[in-house]
Amino acid sequence: DVQLQASGGGLVQPGGSLRLSCATSGLYFDDYAIGWFRQAPGKERERVSCISSSGGDTSYADSVKGRFTISRDNAKNTVYLQMNSLTPEDTAVYYCATEHSRSIYANCYAINNWGEGTLVTVSS
Repeated sequence: DVQLQASGGGLVQPGGSLRLSCATSGLYFDDYAIGWFRQAPGKERERVSCISSSGGDTSYADSVKGRFTISRDNAKNTVYLQMNSLTPEDTAVYYCATEHSRSIYANCYAINNWGEGTLVTVSS
C-alpha cells in the first residue's frame, strides 16, 4: 500500500519558519510528482506547491512564492516544504499527495494518493 506521512507542523510565531516532511513508502518514488496542499478552516483545499518526479521543476501558489521552497530527496523517498516568513494566513492543515507522472513539469493536478495532514498554526 502507498503511504504518505507528513510531519513537521506545529505552532510558530508570525515571521517564523517551519520545515514539513513527507515520507513515502509503497511506491516507486521516481515515478511520482509530489505536491503539498493545505486547507484552512472554512476554506477549500489549496494547491501550495509541486515538484516534478525528477525534481527539475517546481511550482508554487502565488500566495507562497518567494517564501516556501519545495525539494525532494529521491534516495530517502521524502519531500520537504521549507516555509519561511510565515503569516497567520498560512495557518492550515498541510497535506502531501502524489501524482503518478514522469512529466518534466511540476503539475500535481491528477492526484492519486493523499497523506494524513499536519497542522500548521501561525499565531503570536
